[in-house]
Amino acid sequence: MVRALALLAAWLPLAVMAETRVYIGTDTGGDSQGIYVATLDEASGTLSPPRLAAAVGNPGFLALHPSRPFVYAVSASRAADGAWREEVAAFAMQPDGRLALINTQPSQGSGPCHLALDASGRVLLLANYNGGNVVSYPVRDDGSLGPAASTLQHEGASVHPQRQTRPHPHGIYPGPTQALAYVPDLGLDQVLIYRLDAGTARLAPSAAGRAATEPGGGPRHLAFAPDGRHVYVALELSSRVAAYRVDAVSGALHPVQALSSLPPGAAAEGNTAAEILVHESGRFLYVSNRGHDSLSVFAIDPQDGTLRFVDSTPSGGRTPRSFGLVPGGRWLVVANQGGGSVAVLRIDPDRGTLTRTGSELRIDRPKHVRILRR
Repeated sequence: MVRALALLAAWLPLAVMAETRVYIGTDTGGDSQGIYVATLDEASGTLSPPRLAAAVGNPGFLALHPSRPFVYAVSASRAADGAWREEVAAFAMQPDGRLALINTQPSQGSGPCHLALDASGRVLLLANYNGGNVVSYPVRDDGSLGPAASTLQHEGASVHPQRQTRPHPHGIYPGPTQALAYVPDLGLDQVLIYRLDAGTARLAPSAAGRAATEPGGGPRHLAFAPDGRHVYVALELSSRVAAYRVDAVSGALHPVQALSSLPPGAAAEGNTAAEILVHESGRFLYVSNRGHDSLSVFAIDPQDGTLRFVDSTPSGGRTPRSFGLVPGGRWLVVANQGGGSVAVLRIDPDRGTLTRTGSELRIDRPKHVRILRR
């Protein structure tokens, strides 16, 4: 506790810093050693050279605490005894952007791939892709993680003969009211909906149940509209986007539309959809396409939440696995995992379209980006 409080005190100068930081999680091995950090100049869209923020094994997904200087990551590495160790890790942010490890907890399942914090910052949620389960952890006042409060195992399969023989939860997201958590399960072609109790940090089955996606679609990630009325799901295997209306009372999902994540006429063969995010204005939706190596932009109808394809832009590298939207809505930062680059694109405020800036970092196997401006 004393160490964590000292780390927090060291962070206090950040409260007066006008700086936008980009944290980058990587596949380690080769040249990558863990989590990197760069600074984004929002006047020019230029990124500073990356610096190692924390040496940690395979931090493929990161989450930022909503109000305090803590960062959380999935982690997988070989322990000293040779055993494969899979964990979630808590870090305290330092004034220069480096991350100091606070503690770790076991992932309670294989293949930890996605995590999220609730709006209160009191609960960390984790999806284990290979283990087929989801886990919740209490977040203590000093930023450390307590032992797992709940673990829920998924069961079943779907139609794809290789990718859907068992459950594969690929994301977990607190809902608009924070009383529910939504889990796109690639292996089941379903979005499962759980009750989330911030007081006990526990997940439990909910009356909202689950929502089906199209057979063989493979739901990967999802994004809520800012007003909470609609949610959009990236279907990895079919390269499509599914739109749902969120029931204002129960939180259940009702299908609205499904369409390709690719430009009209582009073949889905050889492509998989990856990240999906809604612009803070609520007017635009962005999806990354791996294989086509592009970022697609959709306009969102403000009345019924339906989507209209607007444009597609090359991501500036191969395999755009993850991207982030900078607060203020002017910039998009994308991690091209296969191309070993992190690139910045400018967002047109009227049409939502993207323009490459030429600003690019070379990082071996970047998987995820998180953007902080405070």
